[in-house]
Amino acid sequence: MHIPDGYISPATALAYWGGVLPFWYVATQRLRTVLAGRTAPALALFSAFVFVVMMFNVPVPGGTTAHAVGSVLAAIVLGPWAAIVATSVALIVQALFFGDGGILAIGANCFILGIVMPLVGYGVYRLVAGGSAPESRRRIFAAGLAGYIGINVAALLVGITLGIQPLLWSENGRALYSPYGLEVAIPAMLIPHLTIAGAAEAIVTMAGLALVRRLSPELLGAPTTATPQPATPRRALVWLIAAVIVLLTPLGLVASGSAWGEWSAAELQQLVGYVPSGLARWEGWWRAPLPDYTLPWLPADAGFLEQALAYVLSAIVGVGLVSAVVFALRLLLRPRSPGDRPPAPA
Repeated sequence: MHIPDGYISPATALAYWGGVLPFWYVATQRLRTVLAGRTAPALALFSAFVFVVMMFNVPVPGGTTAHAVGSVLAAIVLGPWAAIVATSVALIVQALFFGDGGILAIGANCFILGIVMPLVGYGVYRLVAGGSAPESRRRIFAAGLAGYIGINVAALLVGITLGIQPLLWSENGRALYSPYGLEVAIPAMLIPHLTIAGAAEAIVTMAGLALVRRLSPELLGAPTTATPQPATPRRALVWLIAAVIVLLTPLGLVASGSAWGEWSAAELQQLVGYVPSGLARWEGWWRAPLPDYTLPWLPADAGFLEQALAYVLSAIVGVGLVSAVVFALRLLLRPRSPGDRPPAPA
């Protein structure tokens, strides 16, 4: 669901940048005390989680692929403002270093997946969970529903964004950017997410919340046992689980085909018979160092084992990069004196 460069007009991209910047400002200001404290490692962990989860592509109806996002889980555990930062960092790293999503489209992707999705999901979770106890099953159900609705709202917004392009920008009867109108783009985005991708997001959100509740209940405000587990073994278990997830990322290679709306110019030529001129202008202007989570020197006919190794190495690099960005933000945003310290985030 990452919008590539060339699929939306510069005006659309600029509008999304204008929408995302105020949210980034408010989010970073609200998180200044959080990033200065012990929550920074948790924020880095969830940003890495979002990055890795989006590498697990699954086949969906229509012969394309989709993936879960994980931003709703981040919002439930850390709060919506922290989720905005965590997801945005992951999306920016994906675009810059792996070519997953466009550079000009960073504003659009961060607004849809990093702002709208976690805010909608968090709102649904709070509404359904109500005043139930942190350890109740109702909260697990609420998390699954929140993830499902959140990713489908995001898919709808992507469909609208792509679908309005040929209505607003065309020349001589041909679209300049994304060539499919609303009547195609909206169902093409919604059907896979209402079925497979939405279910995947619900499972990820429920399983993630159950795991956090078991290993770090204090993040959820849940009561801890009278004889709490030592922090070091729990932390080691968390990182062990994270390592296992990274090692499993090659499962995302099993699903073949491009995600809908993320075709190359050559693929689009085969689909619609032409390459929109605006798309041809902007596609590929940014050369990511590890495009499509592979290694530059890996031959095109590399076997699955070589591709899997490259995928795992890309995941490790990505986790390191998003963690480094979060801790860099921690240094940049920490209060410089007691008088500078902002109020704790809501």
